[in-house]
Amino acid sequence: MGEFGRRLLLAVDAEGYGRADVLTQREFQEAIARLSGEAADAAGLDRARWVTQEGGDSLFAVLPADLGAAEPVLVDAFMRGLDAGLRAFNHNRVRQAWLRLRAAVHFGPASLGANGFVGSAPVEIGRILDSTALRTALAEASDACLAVGVSAVVFHDVVRGEAYTSLRKDEFRQVRVEEKEYRGEAWIWVPGGGGVRELAPKPGAEPKPYSKPYSKSYSKPDTDPAVVRVKLVADEVAGYAAGVRTDQAGGTIESTAEIGRVEAGGSVVGVDIRTAGGEK
Repeated sequence: MGEFGRRLLLAVDAEGYGRADVLTQREFQEAIARLSGEAADAAGLDRARWVTQEGGDSLFAVLPADLGAAEPVLVDAFMRGLDAGLRAFNHNRVRQAWLRLRAAVHFGPASLGANGFVGSAPVEIGRILDSTALRTALAEASDACLAVGVSAVVFHDVVRGEAYTSLRKDEFRQVRVEEKEYRGEAWIWVPGGGGVRELAPKPGAEPKPYSKPYSKSYSKPDTDPAVVRVKLVADEVAGYAAGVRTDQAGGTIESTAEIGRVEAGGSVVGVDIRTAGGEK
């Protein structure tokens, strides 16, 4: 019978590793090992005591049992250090050669087996790391170098009370994770990504396709003598976009904004405002 214990787990994986050439893959492998070690040292975590399983573009680590209280440090200081290291590594590199990582943190049952760790926690952290939601969060934040997914237990115990880390709970986005046999929830944080705060649809609800254009409109009742209609259409919004309501004593104002993409941190406000008669 195996020994039961709860352990703090970390998983990291590189985005787009398979598309990189051999030289870039070598650079990525070296950078993942080095940057994770530097982030651990800066956060005061003894990486030499971690039990790790490393792939070419990935890292799975189980921290010592006596470091269970290190959850806030791993979520906060370690991830901030890892993000800073990634940004320094990517500085002056062409975008196609950027190293961008997905990372996941979980605390749960895990014990050493014949070929690595076994238990529900290693499975759960793997599903969070490989989830469509985490991949999409990194893809949406095109200027980000890191997207972090934490399990429900880590979010509620460490982040939600806003007492153990410098992170605010509204910097995280709640998502459903449905990968293979696993069904659960996770919370996603993108350092420097401008925040992703929209809650995922409830279980059973129709998911919103990532490629579906964003569209929002506003209209006042037709009985109002000064009708204002604002329509905003965007292919992809990572920053802030808003239609502008223009006041007028009478008549009708039509405002239409059609844009391609709003980058993280960017904004679009009221484009191409026209009256009903077509006059600007």
